[in-house]
Amino acid sequence: LLVAGAFFMEFLDGSIIATALPHMAQSLGGTAVGLHVGISAYLLAVAVFILPGGWIAERYGARVVFTSAILVFTAGSVLCGFAVSVDSFVAARVLQGIGGAMMVPVGRLIVLRTTEKTDLLRAMALLTWPALTAPLLGPPIGGFIADNFSWRWIFFINLPLGLIGYLLAFRMIPRLDAAGRRPFDLRGFLLGATLLASTEAALDQLGEGAQDWAQIALLAVITVASLALFLRHIHRAEHPLVKPSTFQFASFRRVMSGGTVMRVMINAMPFLLPLCFQLGFGLDAFNAGLLVLALFCGNIGIKPLTSMILRRFGFRHVMLVNGFLQAITMAVCALLQPDTPLLVIVGLLVIAGASRSMQFTALITLAFADVPQSEMASANTLFSVSMQLALGIGVAVGAVLLNLSALLLSASGVPNLAVFHASFIGLALLMALATLDTLWLDRNAGDVVARR
Repeated sequence: LLVAGAFFMEFLDGSIIATALPHMAQSLGGTAVGLHVGISAYLLAVAVFILPGGWIAERYGARVVFTSAILVFTAGSVLCGFAVSVDSFVAARVLQGIGGAMMVPVGRLIVLRTTEKTDLLRAMALLTWPALTAPLLGPPIGGFIADNFSWRWIFFINLPLGLIGYLLAFRMIPRLDAAGRRPFDLRGFLLGATLLASTEAALDQLGEGAQDWAQIALLAVITVASLALFLRHIHRAEHPLVKPSTFQFASFRRVMSGGTVMRVMINAMPFLLPLCFQLGFGLDAFNAGLLVLALFCGNIGIKPLTSMILRRFGFRHVMLVNGFLQAITMAVCALLQPDTPLLVIVGLLVIAGASRSMQFTALITLAFADVPQSEMASANTLFSVSMQLALGIGVAVGAVLLNLSALLLSASGVPNLAVFHASFIGLALLMALATLDTLWLDRNAGDVVARR
């Protein structure tokens, strides 16, 4: 729960300023669109500095790194609150992102190393709720604070939370002494950082609906080239930042392939739904946000039953059925109209939220089910990077589907309801295709952690 609380702070700060940007622009002398770089800088810092998290934890000890990460994150938050210009705000967000990047993989690594395989399912169920709920709660919380107090309190509130988290972590987190003095893979880090930076930059442009296709193409070339060089390097380096041998475990491979695609599609929904309710239904931002909170209710409501369902039916069966259920709920969203009864819409979103939560818990648990402790740091780093990228790619996929749907329907300007309906259909088809990857999963995969 302590690690999950730290995760919640990190994920929340990735989206909490979205609705507060107009207030911040007035105070910092910028524009709301220009200040969006604060979100991008934070997400980019998190993505890049996740990479060395496993090595740093092994080198200096997990407790030292985790508690230090909380302090860095908290210091970055305070500096954000005291920012007097756009540049100082962005710099503070980068510092905050570096602290958050260390909290996520190191916190999960601590849980993985101190939890028996038979208790892993329960532990991972607790660690999934921040990633599921924080992106949904961030915008309304940020908007409420900015409207009724000051946008600076969005960041100042992290000071007491961070100090309490630091004291609890120092008291409760086991020492987990440094595992060795493996040399740092600087070349691997630089290649990986280039790969992640170019990917995040391209996704940010796509997510914002940018039309500078030449720049996007250049970023795509850089991404492909750095990926090829990174893969070549980790197969040849004596002490790579991440071990390619981690992919020898079948369940981990499945989660990193089809599982990542599923997470991308699921992450596109919180992007498309609020826009649909505002632009397609004509609701204001507040009421659209309240409707999307029905997903949060489903996320939380299914939690007490998650372990029982996975123990009863097994990972493969649950992921297959649940993946197609998620696709069905996406397709049904294409039938919603402004006059659809409110209870029907809420009921559909609650079911979608429950399905979303179940799939995330199954994926994150199965990823580490068969990985031995010797490979855990590498597996944790790879999974953390894929999870972070899935957030950005989900937004980009949603934006691309809207653009393609508008092109097919010859719709110009602000997307209408028909464009959103077509986008939901496309998303459902992609989700169903990604779910088919689960067919190659072993029938007994994850039985140890599910106590079957």
